[in-house]
Amino acid sequence: MNVTLIGAGNMGRGIGHRLVAGGHAVSVVDTNAEAADKLVAELKGVAQKGATVKTASLNDPLGDVVILAVWWTAGKEIVEQLGKKLAGKTVVDISNPLNATYDGLGIPAGTSWPEELAKVAPETHFVKAFNTTFAGTLVAGKAAGQTLDVFIAGDDADAKQSVAQLVKDGGLTPVDVGPLHRARQLEGLGLLGITLQGPHNLNWGSGWRLVH
Repeated sequence: MNVTLIGAGNMGRGIGHRLVAGGHAVSVVDTNAEAADKLVAELKGVAQKGATVKTASLNDPLGDVVILAVWWTAGKEIVEQLGKKLAGKTVVDISNPLNATYDGLGIPAGTSWPEELAKVAPETHFVKAFNTTFAGTLVAGKAAGQTLDVFIAGDDADAKQSVAQLVKDGGLTPVDVGPLHRARQLEGLGLLGITLQGPHNLNWGSGWRLVH
């Protein structure tokens, strides 16, 4: 699958590791060209199953799946900038829309960030995923020796299936939690995971898992 990964920061790095572990073609986009080149070089060094990696820009053709691995407000700016280029695309929002003090969400109750993005680009298939996984665990593919669950919410079945395939190919477990409005609960779960790190000395190495 061709994937455009926007953001070469910690989460972009973590997700990138899973994408190249799954053998996909990844184009890395970042406003910091040096950061993008550095991540591309790293991912090339760990690529498996014929995966390819290159740097790109927002002016280049987009992949089948676009992953917004950026701060939540920057994600909206990118969606606005790309406009019609996103029509019909699967776009993954990985963000937790945190407030300025990181102890709550910065959006009103009764919505989620991908639902707000969908208002800007209604012809785009938005999917929520990866917001409950931390960067280091994604690089490793595990937390405490256990395979990571990636919770996925979205309204388009084909879009969710594409994201689930990327997750599975990367050695993780996709968990379909339902329609896009379930992203509201996922963002709450993401916030809870973040607030637990300090008090319990988890050092960003924890993860949520559905056990049955």
